[in-house]
Amino acid sequence: METFKLPLVTALKGRHFLSTGDLSGSEFDALLSLALAGKKAGRQAFGTPLAGRGVGLVFFNPSLRTRTSMIMATAQLGGQAVPLEIGAGTWNLEHQDGVTMDGAATEHVREAVPVLGRYVDAIGVRCFPALRDLAFDRTDPVLHAFARHSTVPVINLESSMHHPCQALADMMTIKEKLGDLKRRKVTLIWANHPKVLPHAVPNSFALAALQSGVDLTIAAPPAYLPDDQSVAALQQIAAVNGGQLRLTTERQSAYEGAEVIYAKSWASTRYYGQIEDDLNYRRGFVDWQVTAEWMRRTNNGMFMHCLPVRRNVVVEDAVLDSDRSVVIDQAENRLHAQKALLASILA
Repeated sequence: METFKLPLVTALKGRHFLSTGDLSGSEFDALLSLALAGKKAGRQAFGTPLAGRGVGLVFFNPSLRTRTSMIMATAQLGGQAVPLEIGAGTWNLEHQDGVTMDGAATEHVREAVPVLGRYVDAIGVRCFPALRDLAFDRTDPVLHAFARHSTVPVINLESSMHHPCQALADMMTIKEKLGDLKRRKVTLIWANHPKVLPHAVPNSFALAALQSGVDLTIAAPPAYLPDDQSVAALQQIAAVNGGQLRLTTERQSAYEGAEVIYAKSWASTRYYGQIEDDLNYRRGFVDWQVTAEWMRRTNNGMFMHCLPVRRNVVVEDAVLDSDRSVVIDQAENRLHAQKALLASILA
């Protein structure tokens, strides 16, 4: 019988992980603590609970950190990762029910997902949104189709609305650097970008931050602030966990006294699905870049970004290359957070 060097979060055994919102407060805290303990204890901290087991990694979209960190997390736990590129080495998949499959899709998730479940012990899925309809994308159709038809745990590797593995690593990094997360002053700030990007990372960061009890400021131009539905959900999370949520369009107040600046671009809620309108609108906000001058307003704040990042568009070199930038630690922590997650779900 496998002997573990660290106590796992046994309540997660056999469960899907689609959002950090799937976790109770105690489960979330325990998972962060386990990830930090595992990193400190070293590569063999968890033993090999995945020996003889497989983790399918289904990629509808590109990846660097997610792919590599999940493959290595599985390997370091003694398991075998099976990366699958949808439409490039595998059949194109259809996820909607009741359709006539006379187009590009050769196979339906109703068959593909149960078959994968006969081969592997968990399935990770990366599936970006079409960015055409916010109400539709909010349903996370591909991710939930996998979860609905899977007989094994499904892990979200970034979907239309959430990137919970990234959020775990984000909060792990803040806790590692600052200690107790309660009432920390954290700012999530929109940044200029030449492309219209999904909501998954900012959604998950905001959710996880408020689950951790921080005082979170979300700063963005008016058309990029969260809509009423998102705000109501986040305020409820803040109230339960003892933190605060503040929205602002003023950068000065967003930077002032912040201990963390997390930069990210995302699609407009006002012009969602209207790509040209979004791009035209954001031309008025090209100066929404994180600079050393803005960072001087913080409380010795650290700079965070999920990567990849556009240098001198989202953030200037002087910030990204400074000793206040923790983006590399943040990326490394994907490995440790996912080891804690996989071990707890599958051991």
